[in-house]
Amino acid sequence: MRGQHLKSHFSLMFTFICLGTLLTTLLWSMVNNSNERHRPPPQKKSHPPPSELCKGCKEVIDKVKERYSQTWKKQEVNYQKFRLQLSIECNGFDKAIITQANTPVGSKIVYDGERKRTLNVTQEIFSTFAKEHPFQNKRWDTCAVVGNGGILSDSGCGKMIDSAQFVIRCNLPPLENGYEEDVGIKTDLVTANPTILRNKYGSLNGYRRPFVESLRTYGNSLMLLPAFSFGFSTPVCLRAAYTTSDFGSPIRAVFFNPDYLKSLAQFWRSQGLQEMRLSTGIMMVSLALEICADVHLYGFWPFSNHPHGLYALTNHYYDDMKAKQNFHAMPAEFDLLLRLHSQGVLRLHLGDCGPGGK
Repeated sequence: MRGQHLKSHFSLMFTFICLGTLLTTLLWSMVNNSNERHRPPPQKKSHPPPSELCKGCKEVIDKVKERYSQTWKKQEVNYQKFRLQLSIECNGFDKAIITQANTPVGSKIVYDGERKRTLNVTQEIFSTFAKEHPFQNKRWDTCAVVGNGGILSDSGCGKMIDSAQFVIRCNLPPLENGYEEDVGIKTDLVTANPTILRNKYGSLNGYRRPFVESLRTYGNSLMLLPAFSFGFSTPVCLRAAYTTSDFGSPIRAVFFNPDYLKSLAQFWRSQGLQEMRLSTGIMMVSLALEICADVHLYGFWPFSNHPHGLYALTNHYYDDMKAKQNFHAMPAEFDLLLRLHSQGVLRLHLGDCGPGGK
């Protein structure tokens, strides 16, 4: 009897041990799966050692650092002169965005990316235009134009960006899940590239709720769309505007004026920039220089190595998707922005924004 009792006792203990092991395994599985879904982007604890540079890149970066190392001070005369020239030739205050006032029913839109393509403004299309220009008779003291460069990773620039009176972001970038510390969360204007709408949201031909929900992070900002740059852009940009309206989103969809973009391309060409098409970043910098007294740029760095440490950077702070080299001339654009920084027209931020950062 005693032997049978011990045998039963050990059998019961073994059963409990097995159940405990199984329960522990299940709990760990649940935790790991939860972490996979909600884990924020990996954050580097410390900057890695310098990585291998492309041929001649170190010399270029050294020259950039030499130009950038001079103590920055706003040069009001240079700023006013440049802003006046930009305003006269491009007039972003009145022309940057299509409105019902500057593009009435029956007028003809000429696409800036396809000069032979035109569109007659119908009542239906007219109804999607902003009733008035959002920037007319407005001017902000400080503006932050936030590019998406990998240089923003671990920069700690979020608070500085959010302290600006008006914050402009490009191409619907991610702001949450660990990125806030480096890029901030405040948004007053965000651009949306039709290619992103096509690749990420199926051109809004199917379920549209995921698109609307993804816009919540941008609050009640303006969403600026290049609806009339290329033929393929028009239907998807119009669907984006209809979608925000249909779902009652606080986001207000507005459209780039192709006349403004054409003038902008001519202006930067006169400044020495020769490229097929301006990047969204320099378009937004141009607009900011007209509507803001002090313009600060973050995330503008076209090289694959960090200027302070020369360690490798991803192309964007959130992924490593490369830009089309034959479409945008990023280093050439950056050179012009660095020139404006040196002249005290705008402030270019490279590196960390913490104590002692620039």
